[in-house]
Amino acid sequence: MTGLVARIEAATPPGRDRAVDALRALAILGVVGGHWLVTALVTDSGTVRGASPLTYLPELTPASWVFQTLAVFFLVGGQVAAGSWASARLRGVPYGRWVGGRLGRLFRPVAAVLVVWALAAVAMLVAGVGGSTVRALVKLVWSPLWFLLVFAALTALTPLVARLHPLWPLVVVLHVDLVRLGLGGPRELGWVNVVAGWLVFSCLGARVARGGLRGRTGRWALLLGGAPAAVALVLWAGYPASMVGVPGGRMSNLDPPSLAAVAFGLAQCGAALLLLGPLRRALRRPALWAAVAVVNLSAMTVFLWHQTAMIIVTTSAVMFADGPLPGLHTVPDGAGWVLARLLWLPVFALALLVCWAAFRGCEQGGRRPGGGSLVVRESSPGQRGHARRA
Repeated sequence: MTGLVARIEAATPPGRDRAVDALRALAILGVVGGHWLVTALVTDSGTVRGASPLTYLPELTPASWVFQTLAVFFLVGGQVAAGSWASARLRGVPYGRWVGGRLGRLFRPVAAVLVVWALAAVAMLVAGVGGSTVRALVKLVWSPLWFLLVFAALTALTPLVARLHPLWPLVVVLHVDLVRLGLGGPRELGWVNVVAGWLVFSCLGARVARGGLRGRTGRWALLLGGAPAAVALVLWAGYPASMVGVPGGRMSNLDPPSLAAVAFGLAQCGAALLLLGPLRRALRRPALWAAVAVVNLSAMTVFLWHQTAMIIVTTSAVMFADGPLPGLHTVPDGAGWVLARLLWLPVFALALLVCWAAFRGCEQGGRRPGGGSLVVRESSPGQRGHARRA
């Protein structure tokens, strides 16, 4: 372990902004933790169905404020993509090769999870597993992939995103919600926000890459402007308090992104940018930086396989337990379920570690992650590289 830490430290260029990588790691881990806490698989009469504790325990709503970190992910994504595109232009790399390389790295590990789960679904159906159970499990794995399509589209649009002020997509979100929610317009109009909502944060990240928001004033403005706006929209405009979808709810702040979710995300981005200084100081410690670097090396693998890890634990326990286990197979309708679920999280993490060991090579281009030397790759302005295995 000490040797790995030393190699990562030696492979990291002096100009790398380690705090940006820490924000990306925190965003991914926030999504994983949120899914594990607010997603349940309930066994009932030989079938498995999805459920959410937020349906039964609205007092858990604040958990959605902590773990809904996609805004930070898009913020970092926009910053890194804008910096990478600027660097590519300076080196004379054509747009097609640049975008092809980035999208290839993004979707290469996705192919593995799609193939594995397609085969698993067929095998379950052949073995006599009910169609509703198969649909519930496959949906649990595949439904989080929607945001990768949006992320890929915004990455492809980086030359435009890098020049667009975040106020423009914010104005689009405002008017879309005004028409569809305030004036009774068509619900389908909300899908415009699937792009416009996340575009706000990508444009904000690109602005940071160009040197904007360097001072604390702008960052505090995002936090102190976005947070009260989100609260006001929830209290007086009828938006849900939860920042994730709640089964059975009258509307979702995330599907599609609402004005309240965007306001909350702006506050979250302001807080994240304010954390950059403390994170930079903390990440001077080689061991802490090594942990962040390792998470970033396998960020897509962790995201793509975290639901599979939970399913593995849940279904394995069904085979070996005498009956439904609290926090794993039972309806998430009480404090006992929450406490039991917290105790299951380390088991989920262990199963995810197994998935990571099996599939991390897909994210790293088929190279053997266990061997080779550490090299660096470009990431964002002022950052010459990112440690990865060769």
